[in-house]
This record gives sequence, C-alpha cells and structure tokens, in this order.
Amino acid sequence: MKSTDKIAALILAGGRSTRMGTLKPMLPLGGMSIIERVIGIFREAGVVDIIVVVGHQAENVIPLLEGQGVPWVINEHYDRGMFSSIQVGAKSLGDECRAFFLSPADMPLVNTASLEKLIAAYREGNMDVYHPCYKQKRGHPPLIAARLIPSILSFAEPGGMRELLSRYRGTSLDVACDDPGILIDLDTPEDYELAKGR
Repeated sequence: MKSTDKIAALILAGGRSTRMGTLKPMLPLGGMSIIERVIGIFREAGVVDIIVVVGHQAENVIPLLEGQGVPWVINEHYDRGMFSSIQVGAKSLGDECRAFFLSPADMPLVNTASLEKLIAAYREGNMDVYHPCYKQKRGHPPLIAARLIPSILSFAEPGGMRELLSRYRGTSLDVACDDPGILIDLDTPEDYELAKGR
C-alpha cells in the first residue's frame, strides 16, 4: 500500500459514556483497552498521524495515550455533544493533512482491510467523503477530505456532522466493505458483552 502519511485519524473519546455506565475507552477488550484497540486498527492500516479528542475524565485517558505515543487534545466543552469534539479535533489537524478518518472511540471491531479499501478509494478518486458500507448500510469511520475542515469549523446549524455531510451527497462515495464491524458501536453493557464474545 502507498504511504498514508498525509491521511490522519481523528478519534473521539470525550463523551460521558452515559449508557455504558463507565468510561468506554478504558474498558478491556481482547487483552487491551478499547481505545488502544481502535488506535491499533489505524496503525495496522498505515495511518501514523492519530489524534484523540478527550473530554470527560480526560485525566484517566491521557496517561494511556501518552504511553501509546498518541497526541491528544482536550474538548473543554464536551457536554455540548460529539460535534464539538469533531470541531476541536479538526482544528488540531496539521496543514499537511489531506484527508482524515473520523472515528468514535467505541468502534473497536472495524477491520484494517476496510480502512485500506477507503484509503485506496481516496487515492484513486476526488470525492469529499468516502463512506464504508456493509450490506448497503453506511458505517464508521468515514474518510473525509481535509478541504472540508473550514466547513466543519464554521458549521453552527442543528444536526451536527450528519447534517453537514448530507450536504456533500453529490461528492460522496460509498465503499463496500465485507465488515459488520463498521456498524458496531459499544453504547451499552449488552453491546460490550457481545463485543467480548466476538
């Protein structure tokens, strides 16, 4: 695979994990924490520029990130919702970034092959957004061209990222991935138990 040094990954780990009842990024899964597993998936795909947005209980997540050598930024206003973390993270991406994956921290079952397919599609195309799809359902993480960052930073309307990306339907590409993991996020204790079984 070609070098992906101009493709970054933005991982969102700032939420309260209310439905889980405990801090999701720190939960163990397969011999490591969920956030470590998500970081590892991107690294296996050759993505070296990874930034994690922290917020709620940041003091518990930061030491783990520093142990992994992963940069982080704090969203002081994480209670405003996920889009506020996206904006904080997007603002921190360097000028050399040409595209970035956007991933919640609670999706540790994505296959590396799916990321590689999205990267290949990006390298071959000229779209603004590349969505991974499984059985015609869009999942995470989308790969977003960095030229959308100004729009992300200025967007202040209801609907957040979903609404913003809907405005780029004409310049988006669905990339078929044989990967149910792109649809599986760990919101509840039941989700977590199922993930451990996988």
